[in-house]
Amino acid sequence: QVQVVESGGGLVQPGDSLRLSCAASGSDFDSDDITWYRQAPGKQRELVAGIRRYGITIYAESVKGRFTISRDSGKGPVYLQMNRLKSEDTARYYCQVSGTWGQGTQVTVSS
Repeated sequence: QVQVVESGGGLVQPGDSLRLSCAASGSDFDSDDITWYRQAPGKQRELVAGIRRYGITIYAESVKGRFTISRDSGKGPVYLQMNRLKSEDTARYYCQVSGTWGQGTQVTVSS
């Protein structure tokens, strides 16, 4: 069974940065299938960024150039570096690992 834990959320001002972390543990999870999603109140959950085999990364158009997904090595934590945050980035951010969801971490961008 896979356990997923997100951390790093918080309240920041527009233009600030945050780094989210996604840690997975347990057996038999595919470390090449890790995706960050977010869900704002009243909106559907949407893909933000993902990391795939061979280090291939994918991003939503709305975050390209501002967010970076990365991993130190192997099955280590996956990070989402979020720069130049906007109010529209406010949402609960979830990490999905091999189909398993974490509880999410709240990101609020407000002046």
